[in-house]
Amino acid sequence: MKVLVFNGTMSNKSNTANHIADYFQSTLTGMGIEVELFNIVEHDIPFFTEDCEKVPDTVLKMVELFRSCDKHIWLSPLYHGGMVGAMKNCLDWLIISAKELHPYLSHNKVGLVSWAFGGNAATGIDNMRAIANTLRAWTLPYSIPVVMQGLYEENGKQIAIEYQEKFERMIAQLVAPV
Repeated sequence: MKVLVFNGTMSNKSNTANHIADYFQSTLTGMGIEVELFNIVEHDIPFFTEDCEKVPDTVLKMVELFRSCDKHIWLSPLYHGGMVGAMKNCLDWLIISAKELHPYLSHNKVGLVSWAFGGNAATGIDNMRAIANTLRAWTLPYSIPVVMQGLYEENGKQIAIEYQEKFERMIAQLVAPV
């Protein structure tokens, strides 16, 4: 089993996306599971275009990585009702696998996490779920819309116990045998 943690945030700073990605990565690694962390900001993924004559090597490597992981966790802040645009752009490049026997993310399990101030993060989940399902992946029946005001303990540095429990519940569903 190999799990991809797909961090859709376009920032190198220590921020919510990186804290959540680190939590998933350390928890899964601690369970003896191989984890691949894909931070969009660390990769040079060009804008998708159907007119591309030669698919860039960075894209080929990304698509190979995404397809080699049978489990995914997608992380995105809510941006105007959906996921980060650069994240969607990466997923659009999966079209290069369209003619494969099992294209896109066929049969992969995907856990979804989105966050926002207030209670609107669920719309980010809905957006990611529609895309994951279109890519032939199976989304978990349990997703996590994070309300930013409750994500951290009072010290502002540690993820709150409530969200740690939610993340661990997602991990349990993700790694459970089919």
